[in-house]
Formats: sequence, structure tokens, C-alpha cells
Amino acid sequence: MILNLNGTLMTAEAARIDPADRGVTLGDGLFETMAVREGRVARLPAHLRRLREGARLLRLPLPETDALLSDRLYATLTANALSEGILRLTVTRGVAGRGLAIPIDAVPTVLVTASPSLPPEQPVHAVIATVTRRNQYSPLSRLKSLNALDAILAREEAAARGAMEAVLLNTEGRLAETTIATLFLVLEGRVHTPPVADGALPGVMRADVIRGLGGEETPLVPADLFRATEVFVTNALGVRPMLTVDGRPVGGATRAQETVRILSSKSAPLGFWES
Repeated sequence: MILNLNGTLMTAEAARIDPADRGVTLGDGLFETMAVREGRVARLPAHLRRLREGARLLRLPLPETDALLSDRLYATLTANALSEGILRLTVTRGVAGRGLAIPIDAVPTVLVTASPSLPPEQPVHAVIATVTRRNQYSPLSRLKSLNALDAILAREEAAARGAMEAVLLNTEGRLAETTIATLFLVLEGRVHTPPVADGALPGVMRADVIRGLGGEETPLVPADLFRATEVFVTNALGVRPMLTVDGRPVGGATRAQETVRILSSKSAPLGFWES
């Protein structure tokens, strides 16, 4: 695969990230994962908007305009001859000396990588993570940061317990999200998802599902999983049903999931997945 490093297309073998890059030494950076359909990047303006909001919060300079970032994304697609696939845009603070203090002269590293679309993922069997919790009080809970260690710990716990995914609770014991996706529950015919204030990442796909299905942000607890008529998860790459949690069945109906699939498909109205 051909990648784009700081505006230059090159092979992965030729690419080099400086060992002193703060993305390597401190996880100091952000990323966005984007679906590509029929040669177009889904929800690109929303992804770039979230990236810039995160950069402002971290005081991470991002001098490239949205137009330039878009050009780099599409140049990477073209170089890899992809019309369907996945793009990842990673931005780090760049090279700096030792220590945590934010350098005033660091130049961000901007990396774009591409890959073909993955096969459709299977329905989710999950556990409720016990090894870690989502800190809803941290501003980092609202960012796509390069630090995924809590999610990695939770995913490893899930694997050890015979599941593929973990549901993360916040510090108050309420539902937040899964390690890589937004949680949605259908309760009494209405679609609910944990609020950002409870630790849910303000996902791009999440916003579209809330808008498209008239979803509501609602504080939710683990017991709600077992009384829901439908439980599903979404991220930038699609929607999947959740079938069990801690070995117990959840959900069952698929009405909302089918609606999301239609709205996020190639044939969906442009506004749903381009805005």
C-alpha cells in the first residue's frame, strides 16, 4: 500500500517516523477513521470538524486547511487505486525533546494510510469490562486520541472471557460505549444512546443515527441492556447487532439496524453520509 506522510506519497517501507515524535513517545495526537464508498470519503466534513475540535482542545497546531487534508486523502486513494475501502488520518504533535511540556515550535506529523474494505463483521458478543472504566470527567473521552490503552485492556478481558468486544461503564457505573463503537438500545420503541456527558465519544456516525432515527441521549445502566428489544453498535465503518452480554441474550429485533444500514449504504441520500 502507498501512504501519504506529510504530503508525500511513498511506500510503507520507505516511510519513517522520527523516534522523537510525540505520537510515538507520548501518544500525543489524534486520528480519524473514514469509510470510502464509490470513490468518496463518507462524512468527510464531519470527520475533519471533529479532528479540528480535538486539535484545539489539545493545543495541537494543524496549519493544513480542510481542502489540503482532503487533497491528501484523495491522493492516497488514487495512489492505491481504491474506490471502496478505509482511510485513516493520523496527526501527531511532531518531533520534540523529552518532557511533557508542549513545545512551541513543533511541526505536526500528518499521516494518511489506506486499506481495502474489510469483510462484513459478525454480530457482537460482549462482556461488561471490569478491568477499567471510561472517565466521563476527562476531556479526552471526547477525542479520538492515539491513547487506546483502556480499550486494549477491556478487549483483552473480553477475549479471556470468550467474547469479542467489551462494554465500558463510566466511573458512576452507567453505560458509556464499547471499545470501538457507540452503543444504541431500543427501549419501548425509541432509540437511546449514552450521552457524551456519560463518556460516550461524540461519534460522526452516532450523530447521523441520532438524527436519522430520532434517537435520544439517555443515561443508561447495564440492566437496560437486558430489557432492550434491540441492541446495536455503530462506528464510521458500519452497524452490527449485539446478541449477548456476559453470556446472556440481549435485543432480538432488527428494525433500527436495518434502517441504519440503508441510511449508511452507497445508495443513501448524499446528505446522510457526506455532511
